[in-house]
Amino acid sequence: MSHFPKPEEGSWTAHYGIGTTPMSYEDSISPEHYDLEREAIFKRSWLNVGRIDQLRNDERRYTQDIVIAEVTVLIIEDTDGTIAACRFPIGEDPSTADLTPVQVDVWEGFIFVNLDDSNTNPLRESLGKFAAGLEGFPFGELTQRFTYRSEVGSNWKLYIDAFAEFYHAPVLHSKQYVTEEAQKLQGYGFEALHYDVDGPHGMVSSWGGMAPPKDPSMVKPIERILRSGNFGPWDKPDIPGLADLPTGLNPARHPSWGLDSYVFFPNFMLVMWEPGWFLTYHYWPTAYNRHIFEGTMYMAPPRNATDRLRQEIAAVTFKEFALQDSNTLEATQKMLETRVVSEFPLCDQEILLRHLHSSAQKIVDEYRATHTPATASAG
Repeated sequence: MSHFPKPEEGSWTAHYGIGTTPMSYEDSISPEHYDLEREAIFKRSWLNVGRIDQLRNDERRYTQDIVIAEVTVLIIEDTDGTIAACRFPIGEDPSTADLTPVQVDVWEGFIFVNLDDSNTNPLRESLGKFAAGLEGFPFGELTQRFTYRSEVGSNWKLYIDAFAEFYHAPVLHSKQYVTEEAQKLQGYGFEALHYDVDGPHGMVSSWGGMAPPKDPSMVKPIERILRSGNFGPWDKPDIPGLADLPTGLNPARHPSWGLDSYVFFPNFMLVMWEPGWFLTYHYWPTAYNRHIFEGTMYMAPPRNATDRLRQEIAAVTFKEFALQDSNTLEATQKMLETRVVSEFPLCDQEILLRHLHSSAQKIVDEYRATHTPATASAG
């Protein structure tokens, strides 16, 4: 029995007309397919390379390596506030390298570049309805950053898969809760409030994460003392815009809403939390079976030491969650590479996994059809 209403078709997968056949994960274990993704996806898509906050330094610039595209991007803010971007060979010194301008645009303070000189698809059009539905959120007021970076031994899409479904949390992360609450959550199971897809992008809306919890005994003593935990500080910042959220958030309009998680294709995720903060995830491929994961938490500037402690406990708890996820991913990669099992059934709560891999495969196939010589794909 469903905990929350589903579309009249009976499933989100059927509602969006997405197939249900077993999925191949050859696209995550094939070096040849990785090379195709370099050309078809990462050299031709709008890629988020950070926020304007990162330009707030003496040089008004910073760099981002894009290993799969074999370039480093230099982001620069001119004296008049104009933001420009250049690329140069990865590993070279930007002060002596041959800099080539690339397309750059900004959406709500997020900086994007496109390495394809012939690209004519504007950023906002590329980001689609999910970005439009978030416009007006006070991103610029949440400037306290906590950033984690790690090399993960898995294909980049597999980590997106892990964060695009939430049903694993009550089991994989059970030790993060008090024992009684963990058992209760496992017995109840997980079901999302809402799913949606738009072009290659996808989103899931979930309950949970409300602050404070209905019963303080649900969480650990340190969380009760500091009024903070994995879902962020319990007390929402006094920031205009947080009380009247953009219409795109909580699409189910459910009173138990806790967060919305967006997959902006190809490798950028944005997680919006009801208590008034947000997360970004980046997955930068470095090989067919490795990538750099970057997770950044954005919160309101702390007003005092108590605020800072509340943010610190949220940050270290997030780190532990991410480490637990990374551990399973490396095991998944090794299992897939054995090819003992080559096809996998996916459930309705894995709709965004299927959508991600199918969208990436479609783009690769379209690229192969118009570029020669053709290279074997993972399809």
